[in-house]
Amino acid sequence: MDFTIWQRLDTLARRMLPVAMTLVLAMAAAVPLHVPVLSAVAPAVTLISVYYWTIFRPDLMPAPAVFAIGLFQDVVSGMPLGVHALVLLLVFAVVLGQRRFFLGKSFLVMWWGFVLIAAGALGAIWMILSSLEGQILDPLPAVFEGTVTLALFPPLTWIFIRSQQALLRGV
Repeated sequence: MDFTIWQRLDTLARRMLPVAMTLVLAMAAAVPLHVPVLSAVAPAVTLISVYYWTIFRPDLMPAPAVFAIGLFQDVVSGMPLGVHALVLLLVFAVVLGQRRFFLGKSFLVMWWGFVLIAAGALGAIWMILSSLEGQILDPLPAVFEGTVTLALFPPLTWIFIRSQQALLRGV
């Protein structure tokens, strides 16, 4: 009987891995680095995670979890409540709709798809923040954020692939 409880706990922990990893990434992105150039810009690592897991394991990254992750990211980053929640849900919906296209494709195709998704998502965040401020904000921080995010896509994807292979094989 104890063995069954441990098996269930193990399965539950494995099923929570994508959401837990994404929450950890949101917290890590909110940590101030005290680097003058990077202090105003944090890479959109949760965007990378939602994109990856929606393609490969949408059952482990459901829409309510994406919404909660977005709200959590808004809180820890100091953004207006709901900005990331809305944008991440839109990304989730678009990627889920195109999921069949990405499955079985090369890494470069997946990366190119992410470039398009990230440009749309970061552009949407910039537009939302500009409208909330009542003025057009400088787009340079959003461009820099996008560049750093695109550079982080390969190493984070590698981590997600390894996590999926090692921990989620039987889940």
